[in-house]
Amino acid sequence: MIADIKKTAEQKMTKTLETLKADFGKIRTGRAHTGILDHVQVDYYGSPTLLSQVANVTLVDARTIGVQPWEKNMVGPIEKAIRDADLGLNPATNGDVIRVPMPMLTEERRKDLIKVVRSEVEHAKVAVRNVRRDANEHLKKLLKDKKISEDDERRAQDEVQKLTDRFVVEIDKALHAKEADLMAV
Repeated sequence: MIADIKKTAEQKMTKTLETLKADFGKIRTGRAHTGILDHVQVDYYGSPTLLSQVANVTLVDARTIGVQPWEKNMVGPIEKAIRDADLGLNPATNGDVIRVPMPMLTEERRKDLIKVVRSEVEHAKVAVRNVRRDANEHLKKLLKDKKISEDDERRAQDEVQKLTDRFVVEIDKALHAKEADLMAV
Protein backbone atom coordinates (compact mmCIF):
# COMPACT_ATOMS: atom_id res chain seq x y z
CA MET A 1 0.00 0.00 0.00
CA ILE A 2 2.77 2.43 0.93
CA ALA A 3 4.70 1.50 -2.21
CA ASP A 4 1.61 2.23 -4.33
CA ILE A 5 1.19 5.67 -2.74
CA LYS A 6 4.85 6.53 -3.37
CA LYS A 7 4.72 5.19 -6.93
CA THR A 8 1.58 7.21 -7.72
CA ALA A 9 3.12 10.35 -6.20
CA GLU A 10 6.29 9.88 -8.26
CA GLN A 11 4.28 9.36 -11.47
CA LYS A 12 2.25 12.53 -10.85
CA MET A 13 5.39 14.55 -10.07
CA THR A 14 7.05 13.23 -13.23
CA LYS A 15 4.00 14.30 -15.28
CA THR A 16 4.18 17.75 -13.69
CA LEU A 17 7.84 18.08 -14.70
CA GLU A 18 7.10 16.86 -18.25
CA THR A 19 4.22 19.34 -18.54
CA LEU A 20 6.49 22.17 -17.38
CA LYS A 21 9.11 21.25 -19.99
CA ALA A 22 6.41 21.10 -22.68
CA ASP A 23 5.19 24.55 -21.60
CA PHE A 24 8.77 25.82 -21.78
CA GLY A 25 8.87 24.58 -25.38
CA LYS A 26 6.03 26.94 -26.23
CA ILE A 27 7.91 29.94 -24.83
CA ARG A 28 10.16 30.94 -27.66
CA THR A 29 13.76 31.95 -27.52
CA GLY A 30 15.66 33.83 -30.21
CA ARG A 31 16.41 30.60 -32.07
CA ALA A 32 13.93 28.85 -34.33
CA HIS A 33 12.63 25.42 -33.38
CA THR A 34 9.67 23.55 -34.82
CA GLY A 35 8.10 22.95 -31.38
CA ILE A 36 6.91 26.55 -31.40
CA LEU A 37 4.29 25.63 -34.00
CA ASP A 38 3.21 22.34 -32.33
CA HIS A 39 0.00 23.79 -30.93
CA VAL A 40 -1.05 25.85 -33.95
CA GLN A 41 -4.51 24.79 -35.17
CA VAL A 42 -5.37 25.13 -38.86
CA ASP A 43 -8.90 25.25 -40.26
CA TYR A 44 -8.79 22.07 -42.38
CA TYR A 45 -12.06 21.81 -44.34
CA GLY A 46 -14.07 23.16 -41.40
CA SER A 47 -12.39 21.29 -38.55
CA PRO A 48 -9.49 22.57 -36.42
CA THR A 49 -6.44 20.38 -37.10
CA LEU A 50 -2.88 20.55 -35.77
CA LEU A 51 -0.42 22.12 -38.21
CA SER A 52 1.79 19.02 -38.11
CA GLN A 53 -1.10 16.99 -39.57
CA VAL A 54 -1.54 19.16 -42.67
CA ALA A 55 2.05 20.24 -43.39
CA ASN A 56 5.70 19.31 -43.03
CA VAL A 57 7.40 21.62 -40.50
CA THR A 58 11.21 21.91 -40.78
CA LEU A 59 14.07 24.22 -39.85
CA VAL A 60 15.40 26.15 -42.84
CA ASP A 61 18.20 27.73 -40.78
CA ALA A 62 18.82 28.87 -37.18
CA ARG A 63 16.32 31.71 -37.47
CA THR A 64 13.72 30.39 -39.95
CA ILE A 65 11.09 27.65 -39.86
CA GLY A 66 9.82 26.24 -43.15
CA VAL A 67 6.25 24.96 -43.50
CA GLN A 68 5.47 22.83 -46.57
CA PRO A 69 1.70 22.16 -46.84
CA TRP A 70 0.71 18.78 -48.24
CA GLU A 71 -2.07 20.44 -50.24
CA LYS A 72 -1.46 23.64 -52.22
CA ASN A 73 -4.85 25.11 -51.24
CA MET A 74 -3.82 24.99 -47.54
CA VAL A 75 -1.12 27.70 -47.88
CA GLY A 76 -3.53 30.56 -47.03
CA PRO A 77 -5.23 28.91 -44.03
CA ILE A 78 -1.86 27.80 -42.59
CA GLU A 79 -0.38 31.29 -42.96
CA LYS A 80 -3.48 32.78 -41.28
CA ALA A 81 -3.34 30.20 -38.44
CA ILE A 82 0.33 30.98 -37.70
CA ARG A 83 -0.40 34.72 -37.72
CA ASP A 84 -3.45 34.29 -35.44
CA ALA A 85 -1.66 31.96 -32.98
CA ASP A 86 -0.43 34.94 -30.90
CA LEU A 87 3.20 33.85 -31.11
CA GLY A 88 4.47 37.13 -32.49
CA LEU A 89 5.39 35.49 -35.79
CA ASN A 90 4.89 36.90 -39.29
CA PRO A 91 4.93 34.12 -41.92
CA ALA A 92 5.77 34.86 -45.56
CA THR A 93 4.66 32.69 -48.48
CA ASN A 94 7.18 31.79 -51.14
CA GLY A 95 5.31 29.76 -53.76
CA ASP A 96 3.94 26.73 -51.94
CA VAL A 97 6.39 27.04 -49.01
CA ILE A 98 5.69 29.23 -45.99
CA ARG A 99 8.76 30.74 -44.34
CA VAL A 100 8.43 31.78 -40.70
CA PRO A 101 11.35 34.04 -39.66
CA MET A 102 12.05 34.36 -35.94
CA PRO A 103 12.28 38.01 -34.90
CA MET A 104 15.10 38.99 -32.55
CA LEU A 105 14.03 39.23 -28.93
CA THR A 106 14.47 42.63 -27.30
CA GLU A 107 15.90 42.84 -23.79
CA GLU A 108 12.48 43.90 -22.47
CA ARG A 109 10.75 40.97 -24.19
CA ARG A 110 13.34 38.56 -22.75
CA LYS A 111 12.64 39.83 -19.22
CA ASP A 112 8.89 39.47 -19.79
CA LEU A 113 9.41 35.88 -20.97
CA ILE A 114 11.52 35.13 -17.87
CA LYS A 115 8.62 36.36 -15.72
CA VAL A 116 6.31 33.98 -17.59
CA VAL A 117 8.81 31.13 -17.12
CA ARG A 118 9.09 31.81 -13.37
CA SER A 119 5.31 31.85 -13.08
CA GLU A 120 5.13 28.44 -14.83
CA VAL A 121 7.81 27.14 -12.44
CA GLU A 122 5.84 28.32 -9.42
CA HIS A 123 2.72 26.54 -10.71
CA ALA A 124 4.76 23.35 -11.18
CA LYS A 125 6.16 23.57 -7.64
CA VAL A 126 2.65 24.06 -6.24
CA ALA A 127 1.47 21.02 -8.20
CA VAL A 128 4.34 18.91 -6.79
CA ARG A 129 3.53 20.08 -3.26
CA ASN A 130 -0.13 19.21 -3.80
CA VAL A 131 0.90 15.69 -4.82
CA ARG A 132 2.97 15.47 -1.61
CA ARG A 133 -0.01 16.64 0.45
CA ASP A 134 -2.30 14.06 -1.16
CA ALA A 135 0.23 11.27 -0.57
CA ASN A 136 0.62 12.27 3.09
CA GLU A 137 -3.18 12.33 3.53
CA HIS A 138 -3.36 8.78 2.13
CA LEU A 139 -0.65 7.69 4.58
CA LYS A 140 -2.50 9.30 7.52
CA LYS A 141 -5.69 7.51 6.45
CA LEU A 142 -3.84 4.17 6.40
CA LEU A 143 -2.51 4.91 9.90
CA LYS A 144 -5.98 5.90 11.14
CA ASP A 145 -7.43 2.67 9.70
CA LYS A 146 -4.62 0.81 11.52
CA LYS A 147 -3.28 -0.69 8.28
CA ILE A 148 0.26 0.63 8.93
CA SER A 149 2.26 1.51 12.05
CA GLU A 150 3.23 5.03 13.09
CA ASP A 151 6.88 4.24 12.27
CA ASP A 152 5.94 3.08 8.77
CA GLU A 153 3.85 6.22 8.23
CA ARG A 154 6.70 8.46 9.43
CA ARG A 155 9.25 6.70 7.18
CA ALA A 156 6.90 6.88 4.19
CA GLN A 157 6.29 10.59 4.78
CA ASP A 158 10.05 11.17 4.89
CA GLU A 159 10.44 9.31 1.59
CA VAL A 160 7.62 11.34 0.01
CA GLN A 161 9.36 14.53 1.23
CA LYS A 162 12.66 13.38 -0.34
CA LEU A 163 10.79 12.70 -3.59
CA THR A 164 9.26 16.18 -3.43
CA ASP A 165 12.66 17.76 -2.80
CA ARG A 166 14.15 15.87 -5.76
CA PHE A 167 11.45 17.12 -8.13
CA VAL A 168 11.71 20.71 -6.86
CA VAL A 169 15.46 20.57 -7.67
CA GLU A 170 14.64 19.20 -11.16
CA ILE A 171 12.16 22.04 -11.68
CA ASP A 172 14.80 24.58 -10.62
CA LYS A 173 17.31 23.04 -13.04
CA ALA A 174 14.76 23.36 -15.85
CA LEU A 175 14.19 27.02 -14.84
CA HIS A 176 17.90 27.86 -14.91
CA ALA A 177 18.34 26.16 -18.29
CA LYS A 178 15.39 28.06 -19.78
CA GLU A 179 16.56 31.39 -18.32
CA ALA A 180 20.03 30.85 -19.79
CA ASP A 181 18.40 29.96 -23.12
CA LEU A 182 16.29 33.13 -23.07
CA MET A 183 19.15 35.43 -22.13
CA ALA A 184 21.51 34.01 -24.79
CA VAL A 185 21.72 36.42 -27.67
